[in-house]
Amino acid sequence: MQKIDKHLAAPHGIAAVLVRRAPKLVLPFSDRSKSRLRATLDNGEEVALFLARGTVLRGGDLLVTEGGVFVEVQAAPESVLQVGASDPQALMRAAYHLGNRHTPVEVGRDYLRLEFDPVLADMLARLGVQAERAELPFEPEAGAYGGGHKHGHDATFAEDYAAAQAVFREHHGHEHDHGHAHSHDHGDEHGHKHGHDHAAHVHDENCGHKH
Repeated sequence: MQKIDKHLAAPHGIAAVLVRRAPKLVLPFSDRSKSRLRATLDNGEEVALFLARGTVLRGGDLLVTEGGVFVEVQAAPESVLQVGASDPQALMRAAYHLGNRHTPVEVGRDYLRLEFDPVLADMLARLGVQAERAELPFEPEAGAYGGGHKHGHDATFAEDYAAAQAVFREHHGHEHDHGHAHSHDHGDEHGHKHGHDHAAHVHDENCGHKH
């Protein structure tokens, strides 16, 4: 059994002729999200993956065995929901609701694709889009602020949200602090004037206010 610990993400720049000759590692997305895995290549050879934690393999990536042999990664067909709609807004609405559930989704030009789930299929039907079960390769979006696929809905949201805050502070933190200080000074000045005017006003029968 050969060990694999090198990963070349596509586009990798390796000559196409070498890629065509390379044995194939065909895996569903759940297995392509594992950094430790025993698997069998299409030529029958067994390999053991020891990749960096968090590595997600995509179709077209290359792996390199300890013997220097290239192995091409291919996405295996798996049971998915293929979602389409004649109305682009309906498709956008479906993507929004799937995002609220932190569901891994592949976003195409005119379709969404997700792992088959009968509950989500029912929800999508209620949203007025077409969701059909099919056997197709599945390549969901990576995290916008991270890099790989994370398991666990709450952990995914918390980690992505924390990363988003860090990115925002990095780019806008200085401007935000400056603006806050300016607003605070203005508020003190306004408060002082308001207090002075209020103290000078006399409430009696001639003030014009209803008592």
